Amino acid sequence: MAISRAQLAKELEPGLNALFGMEYARYENEHAEIFETESSDRAFEEEVLIVGFGNARDKSEGQSVGYDSASEGFTARYTHETVALAFALTEEAVEDNLYDRLGARYTKALARSMAHTKQVKAANVLNNAFNSSFTGGDGVELVSNAHPLAGGGTFSNRPSAYADLNETSLENALISISTFVDDRNMILALQGTKLVVPPQLQFVADRLLDTPGRVETADNDINAIRNMGLLPQGYAVNHFLTDTDAFYVLTDCPDGFKHFERSPISTSMEGDFDTGNVRYKARERYSFGFSNPRCVFASQGA
Repeated sequence: MAISRAQLAKELEPGLNALFGMEYARYENEHAEIFETESSDRAFEEEVLIVGFGNARDKSEGQSVGYDSASEGFTARYTHETVALAFALTEEAVEDNLYDRLGARYTKALARSMAHTKQVKAANVLNNAFNSSFTGGDGVELVSNAHPLAGGGTFSNRPSAYADLNETSLENALISISTFVDDRNMILALQGTKLVVPPQLQFVADRLLDTPGRVETADNDINAIRNMGLLPQGYAVNHFLTDTDAFYVLTDCPDGFKHFERSPISTSMEGDFDTGNVRYKARERYSFGFSNPRCVFASQGA
């Protein structure tokens, strides 16, 4: 339905001092703190886990060397979504507006809606990280204590008991990351790179990472996380996270969080010959997800 003069009555009368409600500052591109962006030229993208070799074996004198085999593991698929929004203005509404160009003002609102939607979709990868209804390529949720290993067994990227963000829980997260194993149960040299928190935890994060001494103690101890140079990228606040006490420690694991851009945002405008209405549309295609769950260690709070 086109926006008509009846919906813009005050904009058609003299004496109006200001129009407000659509021009706000906004949080932009917070997804870039989490996701690696790649381009795509197909309907979906797939990333396949390659399972390498296990530990080398002892070889007795004069005996044949043992052989191992590699294989493919699970496949992570990214199916691109098409996100679009449009509006239309009647010919009369455009003609009779007294104050500014209606199309320019509402096009800004259109861009704001598209940008907000993108941030929500990106954050939902973390918002659904503990939900078993949203599984990755290995068949379990992003944050789980039962990620299956191709060589048998499981690994965990969460604490055994969920805890709130504090010095102890953060140190335990960093220790766990340093002992992550691959699919043949060999220890990987991974480390935490960045802490991602909702706005409710930004003050806790700042005290934990940016103070020279230990937090909430009278002991004259150093802040070990800061002193050892752990979490070199500090912390990032994501305002689209919905769990107010969950926190996420990103790691340097390759092929973790991915954002595929199939078609960048584009806008178009056209007039309708019969009605005279002017139509505006914004459209883009993208996907957010993860391949290797070792890219994060997280807790949803106590």
